[in-house]
Order: sequence, then structure tokens, then C-alpha cells
Amino acid sequence: MLNCYIAKLLKINNERAKRATTMKQFNNNLLNINPSAETKKIVSFIKTVLQKQNFKNVVIGVSGGIDSAVSLSLLAKSIPPQNIFVAHLYYFKSQIGLIKQMFKKANIPQKNIYNISIKDAVDSFRNLHLFQVEQVRLGNIMARVRMIILYDIAKKHNGLVCGTENKSEKLLGYFTRFGDEASDFEPIQHLYKTQVYELAKYLSIPQSIIDLPPTAGLWIGQTDEGDFGFSYKEADNVLYLYNERKNSLSEIISKGFPNAKKIIDWALKNSFKHHLPYMIK
Repeated sequence: MLNCYIAKLLKINNERAKRATTMKQFNNNLLNINPSAETKKIVSFIKTVLQKQNFKNVVIGVSGGIDSAVSLSLLAKSIPPQNIFVAHLYYFKSQIGLIKQMFKKANIPQKNIYNISIKDAVDSFRNLHLFQVEQVRLGNIMARVRMIILYDIAKKHNGLVCGTENKSEKLLGYFTRFGDEASDFEPIQHLYKTQVYELAKYLSIPQSIIDLPPTAGLWIGQTDEGDFGFSYKEADNVLYLYNERKNSLSEIISKGFPNAKKIIDWALKNSFKHHLPYMIK
């Protein structure tokens, strides 16, 4: 009896070790990028977009997170600093201290830096309602107010708005329609979140930014992975296997990704966002 129990435990541990090894292999191989080549490709893309559309200036929203930091760093490699306008649009507390060193490194002129509280604007929308606005809806209002301001700054300076969305957020539908999803061009939307981290290290993004838990800043203590109930590390591999390798759910689970169903269900639930607006053809 005891021997059977020990044998069962050994089998379970072996299966767990196998799944962990498999996941590690996927993490180390499938999503690896060549950061140098990727940087050159993105810089070329940015220059081409601006040249073809006959624009010189770019406006970018910077939150203090890794996606906007990487996007800003790539912009700085693509166009002169006087053509970059950055906006830190905060509701709770300004995090501009985290990103000042990036502005300095990119030689962004002080007159091109906007540090604006959106609290009054957001609260004015909230006060229009005669009933309580829950956190998610308030977060959506924040995202849309930020985009209104970014596009107004772009109009003022005759520029394009640079998006900061990554592929993980896009596939999961983790964005606000007509809010943080809105942009004129997207330099990192083809990269999964874990690939953005890889690129960030190559671009020497400050470690203080890399170490921050990913958050949309929609309420105090909010984090992306807390909302999901799974990590970007696992989600990226699952999304890659499901969307690009066309693996079935059972195949993905067998490769060591226990949250595969939750991740795929999350993406499918929000997939309608990718096809809007619906129209008669």
C-alpha cells in the first residue's frame, strides 16, 4: 500500500517536472527574438510611416510602464527629439519621476513634456451619472479621456499618435475600445509582452521600470495579471501555440500550460473587439 502511494507521488512529481521543463523550453525557444534586428525593423517602420504620411512630429502617452518606455526609446532612435511630444496623463498620482531619466536620455525638450492630471476631467464624466460608476467603467473613461488629450496635442503640433499596445494585450482584448487602443501607428503591437521585456533589456530601459508589475493604472493596486488570473509568461506561449501553431487546447495543456483554457476563453470572449464596427456589406 505504502509502495503504491510512493509510486503515485513519484509519478505526479515526474509529470510536474516534465511540464515545468516543457514550459521552460517553450519560454526559452518559441518566443525568442533578435533584439538588434527587431530594433532596426521597428525604427525603419516608424521612419517609413512618417515619411509616407508626410508627418514629422509624434505624440506618445507615457505611463511609467514598460510598453510606453520601449516605444519611446524606439521613437528616440527614429526621429529627432524636438519632434517627440510626450504626455504623462495621470489620475491618482504622477509617476513622472520614474520616466524623467528616459526623457533626459532621449534629449526630449522640456517644452515637449506634458505632465497632466486627468482627475477633474474624469470626475466630471462620473458626476454626470446619477448612479455609482464601478471601477471598470471608470477605468474606461480614464483611457478615453487620455486619448482625447493625446489627439488634441497631436492636432496642436501636427503630429501622429504613437500607440504602445503589445500583441498579448491585442489578442486578449485587454484594452478599452476608442481608448488606449486608439493610435495612428503601433510600433510594438507585433511583439508579445515577454518579447517586449527582452527588447527593453536590449534598449537599456531602467530596471525600475522593468521591475514594475504591468498595470493599466485604472485603480489603485490594479495589475494586469491580477485581472487575468494568469501570467503574461504563460499567456504568451499559449496564445502563440493556439493562434500561430494552430495547436488544440488539449495539445497545449499537454505541453505544460495548465491555464490554457482560461487564457483562450479570455481571448475568445473579447475577440469581438477585433471586428468593430460591424456593418452591412
